Amino acid sequence: MAQQADITAMRRAVELAARGLGATSPNPVVGCVITDASGHQVGEGFHRRAGGPHAEVHSLREAGVLARGGTAYVTLEPCNHTGRTGPCAQALIEAGIGRVVYAVGDPNPQATGGADTLRAAGVEVAQGLLDDEAEAVNIAWLTSVRRGRPFVRWKYGATLDGRIAAADGTSRWITSAESRADVHRLRAESDAVVVGSGTARTDDPHLAVRGVEGAVQPLRVVVDTEAGAVKPGARVLDDAAPTLIAIAEDATTPVGGVDVVRLPRAGRGLSVPALLDALHTRGVRSVLLEGGPTLAGAFVAAGAVDQVVGYLAPVLLGAGPNALAGGGISTITDALRLDITETVRIGSDLRITATLKGA
Repeated sequence: MAQQADITAMRRAVELAARGLGATSPNPVVGCVITDASGHQVGEGFHRRAGGPHAEVHSLREAGVLARGGTAYVTLEPCNHTGRTGPCAQALIEAGIGRVVYAVGDPNPQATGGADTLRAAGVEVAQGLLDDEAEAVNIAWLTSVRRGRPFVRWKYGATLDGRIAAADGTSRWITSAESRADVHRLRAESDAVVVGSGTARTDDPHLAVRGVEGAVQPLRVVVDTEAGAVKPGARVLDDAAPTLIAIAEDATTPVGGVDVVRLPRAGRGLSVPALLDALHTRGVRSVLLEGGPTLAGAFVAAGAVDQVVGYLAPVLLGAGPNALAGGGISTITDALRLDITETVRIGSDLRITATLKGA
């Protein structure tokens, strides 16, 4: 059974890992804490950006000679390969670390094997401490490795009766200012924000992060099948963040001066798997889906929604569009059942986070 000191150190490592959300792709977020031979913390760090030092290196630099004979607590198995940086397993060995405790094994075939390298050098190794917490904070990268596509979080805001707008189309503002600010946090943790042509026409969204200090701006993606929704002067065309317009292979060329990807059609829209593959190729490991009910339905029908975040406002409308349209569900036996992982009060609203049962 893990000692409380081990749990405390690993939980701190998980907290540190979360600081890298939105800034490390295509790499994982990782946190590390180092204690000396007597159990006192002497170093900590996290992976800050792709191509930069890994969490273990930051921690070892802070610990210095005090790392010798100590313990390293890492949220992900120390890497075992040389990329833009050297292997962390070897760095820990050279620093004289006597024990390594890591939470989640590395599923990347190019980087795995760090635990074996450590053991071969005489380092005591333990796996699995707080693995659920470490997996949750790194779920986007882990999903991308395991499934070969970005992790998709579908976000929506709705009334208690499930409406995202009134019957006349008005929707500002259903949710609270606090909820809207929280959405900017979700954007800041994501590599890409995706909307459809309906949202582009109706709302002229900006999609950039505001109010989050030090945020790395996500890629703004508009699924504009017929290449007619994004007009010159659209807010997504400014220089606040990069933008990608996804259009059909046979569509006319859209507004100039913007990155465009042509994708195969699927039904009345574009192929969702092809879109996700194109984003994955661009280094996108996490997607925040902010589109309307039609685009959300296409992602659900494609089995491409990993997490749902709903902001429910204490409001009733009685009519107007629902949060989800279609999704390939025609009978109650086809309903997608969810596991609620968190409920939080945000301003006057309730934020509910859920994943598909068995995911």
